[in-house]
Amino acid sequence: MDEVLQLINEMSPFLLLGFFLAGLMHAFIPGRLYTHYLADGSWRSVVYAALIGVPLPLCSCGVIPTAMSMRKEGASKGATVSFLIATPQTGVDSIFATYSLLGLPFAIIRPIAAFITALAGGQMVNIFDRQPASAGKDESHSACSRNDKCTCENGECTCESNESTCSCGTCHGKTDTEKLSFSGKLVEALRYGFIEMMGDIGKWLVIGLIIAGLITVFIPQDLLAVFSDNSMLSILLVLCISIPMYVCATGSIPIAVALMMKGLTPGAALVLLMAGPAANAASILIINKVLGRKTLMIYLASIIIGAIVFALGIDYLLPREWFVTTLTASNHDCCTEPTSWFNIGCTIMLAALLLYSLYLHITGHAHHHHEEENLNNTSKTSMETDIIRLHIEGMNCSHCAHSAESAIRSVAGVEAVDVSLSAKLARVKGTASADDLIAAIESIGFKASIEA
Repeated sequence: MDEVLQLINEMSPFLLLGFFLAGLMHAFIPGRLYTHYLADGSWRSVVYAALIGVPLPLCSCGVIPTAMSMRKEGASKGATVSFLIATPQTGVDSIFATYSLLGLPFAIIRPIAAFITALAGGQMVNIFDRQPASAGKDESHSACSRNDKCTCENGECTCESNESTCSCGTCHGKTDTEKLSFSGKLVEALRYGFIEMMGDIGKWLVIGLIIAGLITVFIPQDLLAVFSDNSMLSILLVLCISIPMYVCATGSIPIAVALMMKGLTPGAALVLLMAGPAANAASILIINKVLGRKTLMIYLASIIIGAIVFALGIDYLLPREWFVTTLTASNHDCCTEPTSWFNIGCTIMLAALLLYSLYLHITGHAHHHHEEENLNNTSKTSMETDIIRLHIEGMNCSHCAHSAESAIRSVAGVEAVDVSLSAKLARVKGTASADDLIAAIESIGFKASIEA
């Protein structure tokens, strides 16, 4: 297990830096920019979606409701698929972690592969399964939420105040994050990166490290020897494992390292880094349900063919030394040089943050909204307003909970929402009907039902 501990010590500084940069992106880049350029059903929207998705730090489960929400707000089908392919494969956190364990060539090729496969998949959808963006957009412009300063007319919305929000989704005012001062945004960046994202990705990182440890300890070196000189066989083996497996971009890295240490080719390791995060059983079911079987087939073909092409390119066109030198050096260093105190300190900090995020998840404070007190008070004092309680299946991370909250807010008549990730529960205050709320939640890939 010394190898696993060495992996953690090498990854921890880069992971902390990646989480911080992810927090800065969340706090300082307005979320509406992610959908503003994606409505046009052309190749440009596909390119924009891929460019947005590559650095965006969303885990494999969080990308599904986020993409479905973008589709509902007007993103084209091709752009949605491009985003679905690019986003889970990489992220600023996983790029830094890839560099720390697998070296610069992997860290460069990984986002390039994600970008190109996303372009191919999105454009193929535009060609063979094209639909106008409005097909996925909620066109019910009959009412606007919470105030009369948002006017919807002929599918376009005009907001007279920065505080207004429109239920049709075309017009959005300033979010709570955008209203913060510079120092407030820095605090929000730290909260999001080291608490919220840590809770989302940390579990899968630990699972990845455990799997890597099991591979290192229990799989004999000669068991995979038959694959070491057979690139295509190695690639197909890892592909069969990766497609149904649920793993995030960061959690896949130690598994890829362990497989290479057992003799699999660098190309096979890249297949795991691409297909593992981008495709899993849950995402396959939801994409089939929301976007259709034809889109699902294009989505899977883009990932599978892209992974095979890039893997063969690494194994046959690029020097093998580029990809194994870092691994060999790491193994040599762990036996000859002590780990620096800086790396040990970063590992201790990372472990403390992981434990804290686990505590928040267990105690139910991982996803808390400022409207909860208002909801509680109004439910006690107002006899005219009902509180609808919805059980939501499929929420696995804070991004899922945020997407569910946004979907609920888009329904006319909603006044306040409180979503509990740990309880899989949403409480909604307002005059919206339960059927409309359930339809909004299911439109982004979740299942919802009334809870008594």
